[in-house]
Amino acid sequence: MPRDEKLEHLAQVRLFSSLNKKELRLVGRASDQVSVPSGKVLVEEGAVGHEFFLILEGQATVRRGGRRIAMLGPGQYFGEMALLDRGPRTATIVADTDMSLLVLGQREFAGLLDQIPSLSYKLLATMAARLREADAKATSH
Repeated sequence: MPRDEKLEHLAQVRLFSSLNKKELRLVGRASDQVSVPSGKVLVEEGAVGHEFFLILEGQATVRRGGRRIAMLGPGQYFGEMALLDRGPRTATIVADTDMSLLVLGQREFAGLLDQIPSLSYKLLATMAARLREADAKATSH
């Protein structure tokens, strides 16, 4: 995939949306582009997570407790919580088709936080928004 296209995908991720092109290039360089075959388990519910995934091409199914809860496609992402802690994955995600993914590991992400100080603030704002969303869902049931 051309580098500019990869950067466009990264810019759509809420966590990276406030970064300038130079900062996005740093994120792109810290990430690996990988191809996986259909049927591959990308993350397993309950397993320790170490990386973030951005879907460039292909489709995946998200299952929680064995039940399908979502479908993911190009431009969507998962695993951002794993960049912060080594907590258990909250769902299993399986490739429905051959896929192309951008993968960012925890160690590489820590290096980015040192290189791009503004990323820490953006990360905190994103996590606060997710907490608010989860809290709103919990209190509405």
